[in-house]
Amino acid sequence: MANKSYSVLIQLGRFLLNYKSTLVAAGCALIFTAGVTLAMGQGIKILIDDGFVAGSVDKLNTASLFIIAIAALMAIGTYARFYLVSWLGERVSADIRQAVFDHLITLHPSYFEENRSGEIMSRLTTDTTLLQTVIGSSAAMALRSLLTFSGGLILLLITNLKLTMFVLVGVPIVLVPIILFGRRVRKLSRKSQDTIADVGSHAGEIIQQIKTVQSYTQEANERKAFAGHVEGAFEIARKRIKQRAMLIAVVISLIFSAIAAMLWVGGNDVINGVMTGGELGAFVFYAIVVAGSVATISEVIGDVQRAAGAAERLFELLSIKSVIDLPSKPKSAGSINKNGSRMQFKNVTFHYPSRPDVAALDNLNLVIEEGKSLALVGPSGAGKSTVFELLQRFYDPDQGTITLGETDIRELLPSDLRSQLAVVAQQPTLFSSDVMYNIRYGKPDATKEEVIEAAKAANAHEFIRKLPDGYESFLGEQGVRLSGGQRQRIAIARAILKDPRILLLDEATSALDAESEHRVQQALEYLMQGRTTVIIAHRLATIRNADSIAVLKEGKLVAQGKHDELLESSPLYKRLSELQFQERSVS
Repeated sequence: MANKSYSVLIQLGRFLLNYKSTLVAAGCALIFTAGVTLAMGQGIKILIDDGFVAGSVDKLNTASLFIIAIAALMAIGTYARFYLVSWLGERVSADIRQAVFDHLITLHPSYFEENRSGEIMSRLTTDTTLLQTVIGSSAAMALRSLLTFSGGLILLLITNLKLTMFVLVGVPIVLVPIILFGRRVRKLSRKSQDTIADVGSHAGEIIQQIKTVQSYTQEANERKAFAGHVEGAFEIARKRIKQRAMLIAVVISLIFSAIAAMLWVGGNDVINGVMTGGELGAFVFYAIVVAGSVATISEVIGDVQRAAGAAERLFELLSIKSVIDLPSKPKSAGSINKNGSRMQFKNVTFHYPSRPDVAALDNLNLVIEEGKSLALVGPSGAGKSTVFELLQRFYDPDQGTITLGETDIRELLPSDLRSQLAVVAQQPTLFSSDVMYNIRYGKPDATKEEVIEAAKAANAHEFIRKLPDGYESFLGEQGVRLSGGQRQRIAIARAILKDPRILLLDEATSALDAESEHRVQQALEYLMQGRTTVIIAHRLATIRNADSIAVLKEGKLVAQGKHDELLESSPLYKRLSELQFQERSVS
């Protein structure tokens, strides 16, 4: 645990050191305010000894002015300290949030299949907000208290050695519960953050699937399940709060018991003439400062422990390595253009990390000719989607190579490779924004005129024009305000705007009605012109005109040719064709 804490502090320190000047200025402001606070004790000593006891009005006035000046300086120092430390907290938390997001979008898709998006979002938002609060507030309070504690202890020793012994004996007694309770608080804080993430993840999933929940009348069960998550999070939070409350109560009771003992001993010394009333007043002030510092540290240590837990969760995300290795000397995008868009699988074998015993592709050899269309057919689990995954280099093959032109795609930066590709999926992905944003996603710097031309080519312009705000119409989450055919045409317009050399189509018309299918098919035919195209075919009728059809089974290529040829030469293709014909006859 100590090594992990040390590692978290080092990583956090790296972010803080990006702002050395602000960090130094904040440190100076902390030292200044701590020094000014401690100087107040000397003002109290002068006020009592030279003002009250001596009966001098002039010295009373001088002491009062001194205290007012100290208060003014304290206000200035506090302003500077609060602003600088709060700025640091906001800035560093924003940097960490950005660093985590920048790293997340480089990770392979399988990471997001294995980890819940709700938990990732909780780390990205809730944890960084907690970190900001602690860096910008709690940590500053702890540092200030540490400085005033150290300075106050020194002044206590100077003022009265005997009374200081009470403090020196009391400090270790106070530190013991801080250490013991602090460990428990940190453990519970980490667990609390995890359970909050569970709550957010569950709620997000239910909201996203609200139609399914309501159509199956599962509202009552989902309320009960969510209540279980909420109560679980509350119970852990209650235990954490209980530990913190016990810590604060124990520390305060110990501190003020020690102060009472000091006042009793010090009062006897003043009566016996061993020390002056001003010295006792100053000593009590310093003792209260020291006690208050220890109490503050004990109070904020829980927040600091929570921040440590949050930082661990964030830095865990930053430490995740992608399964895709970047080439040390990548070939340029220019070399891709030079070598053409012919793609080839050479003896490719691949296992998904989650299914290491089952080959998704088994010694596959496949050629995708430049400017031609290749359709992939086969039963479920044949490896069709895996071909798409590998073509986009979301995974690398275990054996064999995949080439673009004459270049192994592992020698290219993934961004350069993917810039040559466009995917139109069976269920297209749209973002929670307007039409213009969603189409322009294929080419962010496209002009409005280019977007409209792409929409016209995709048979989408007419229905877009009829939307309430045209191209500025908000589509809702996942384009929920559009029909399936309309979403497909938006996705096709995006691909047209990107103007890729290689097109990957996951049978974009299989879930559409006849009219929508006709319009989408027209848009796809326009998009495919002059491009290397790979099609995952769910309905064989849509690929009769493909230049070549590859039949896959259990990750292997079992036949390849045109539709009529395969009906004669491939029993599997013939059976798939007959099954679909029977289904159409029944329907």
